[in-house]
Amino acid sequence: MAKYLDNWKLVLALCLTLGLAPYFPEPHIWGKIKWIRGGAVGMGLIDWVDFVLHGLPWALLLRLALKRIP
Repeated sequence: MAKYLDNWKLVLALCLTLGLAPYFPEPHIWGKIKWIRGGAVGMGLIDWVDFVLHGLPWALLLRLALKRIP
């Protein structure tokens, strides 16, 4: 499993697909971040789960980037 989490190509593909989908009118994760920054008023459990699922690829990318720093 770790070899998949350390694969840059796979993590980038996840970021560009699941991490950003749906793309229009704005990336979904960006809308969730704006909602949270605005106080998360009206966010239910499903919205938080949705945020985690769309944010996971970005967290994996950040993990890989930090792992490369000596």
